[in-house]
Amino acid sequence: MRIAVAQINTTVGAIQRNADKIINYILKARDQKADIVIFPELALCGYPPEDLLLKENFFKENKRELRRIIGATKSIFAVVGFPHYSGNGRYNAAALIYDKKLIDIYRKITLPNYGVFDEKRYFYPGDNVPVIPFGDTAFSVSICEDIWHPRGPHRTACRKGKARLVINISASPYHAGKIVQRQRMLRERAVKNKAFVCYCNMVGGQDELVFDGGSIIIGPKGNIIMRAGQFKEDLAIVDLDIKRPRESLGRVERPLKPLDEVYSALVLGMRDYVRKNGFKKVVLGLSGGIDSALTAKVCCDALGRENVIAVSMPSRFTSARTKKDTRSLVRGLGIRLITMPINNIYNVYLSDLKREFKKRRPDVAEENLQARIRGNILMALSNKFKWLVVSTGNKSEISVGYCTLYGDMVGGFAALKDVPKTMVYRLVEHINKKEKQRCIPVSIIKRAPTAELKKRQRDQDILPPYPVLDRILDAYVEKDKAKEDIIRAGFKKGIVNKVVSMVDRNEYKRRQSPPGVKITPKAFGRDRRMPIVNRFFR
Repeated sequence: MRIAVAQINTTVGAIQRNADKIINYILKARDQKADIVIFPELALCGYPPEDLLLKENFFKENKRELRRIIGATKSIFAVVGFPHYSGNGRYNAAALIYDKKLIDIYRKITLPNYGVFDEKRYFYPGDNVPVIPFGDTAFSVSICEDIWHPRGPHRTACRKGKARLVINISASPYHAGKIVQRQRMLRERAVKNKAFVCYCNMVGGQDELVFDGGSIIIGPKGNIIMRAGQFKEDLAIVDLDIKRPRESLGRVERPLKPLDEVYSALVLGMRDYVRKNGFKKVVLGLSGGIDSALTAKVCCDALGRENVIAVSMPSRFTSARTKKDTRSLVRGLGIRLITMPINNIYNVYLSDLKREFKKRRPDVAEENLQARIRGNILMALSNKFKWLVVSTGNKSEISVGYCTLYGDMVGGFAALKDVPKTMVYRLVEHINKKEKQRCIPVSIIKRAPTAELKKRQRDQDILPPYPVLDRILDAYVEKDKAKEDIIRAGFKKGIVNKVVSMVDRNEYKRRQSPPGVKITPKAFGRDRRMPIVNRFFR
């Protein structure tokens, strides 16, 4: 049996275009003599379609395009994920098609309703597990969450229906370490059910989510027969020998190393968000710091350096070293730089506010004015030239509110929104080692982090050192540990109380921040959802 695993990148709502891609891959698979071609979960409409599923016309167009796909399946079996509507409700479904005929429809049984998933909001669960005879064997089909449960439909299909091949179509979003977790689970399913497991995962960016591909086929003994590439479209052809599993042949790509994995997710998420929303160029503020440097590098690798515009907006507090570092970074990346000093605008603000601010010492109000002036300049350039503004803040800053609403938080996309500060440093060092020449200057890496909104300002004047801060945030935000547990783990009580208080007080800021690529198990917005009005501080 020759199987083609079509790991494709589709766009939510671009149903006709998605159908064109699916048909194109069906033809490619047939040209390579495949017996079966498999597509990801909800490939026809894109994933996740969210409240588009509440629109009647959405289902009508999916049904119309599915008929066109069915007509392209001469002499080949296709498994295509699509949203199905029948008289009794909506279903996350797989169309089982052979030789221009719809043979059956599998309806997803196990609907996830945690983290980034809200499938019980939209779908009814299915209750049937079809087993399809094929030559001298049989296979079953399941969808994503179905296979994560040991007693899922695959168990019924293999034990009662004698299926020797379990096909699972998936839209499993990425976070760091997910591929190892996934592979361990799939190996367990293959070995315990004494069957081949063929897992086809989506690839591409959709809003905050990135799907990493990494489709895989595992034999009954737990051996990897095929592994497709990560973070890229792929058509993997595999010859399965059901009777002699170890003679099955497929291409096995090596998995990416952890930091390469994270960086690839950032690049793909950026590229797809910009392109799928119809933008060609992006603009960002360059502060001379490490966060904006990494963001600029991600933008260059995602979109090409000719499509990245950097803006330097020095103030009276901007050091000569900062200006020099900015110029060095721009030369290294080969991007366009616009320099727009903000002193004159800032002085006008101070002059007009002088009467209202009299008898009050300068404080965060004057500091944030500078950040908001910069945000206004970036948005003006965006409006005039149709450039998407990319904000540059990291997860550590956003967690504790060390950022300015309508200032450095302004933008249409936040590249590092889910990247802790310590990981920013690790990524930059990793990138510099991989590049033939250091594209991010060492002086940017070594300088003490500072917003430069007043004289001699450093992040550590307000925050704990980032290695300490990130460990506390990992415990409180990622693992939901109580303050007392974090203190018992060895952190100073005063520091823990301060960090937790800052996190809790700043939900209103995070709720207004732009979307950004999810790379941790618990990202703000999609995963961690806290009330803004909240008096529970423990």
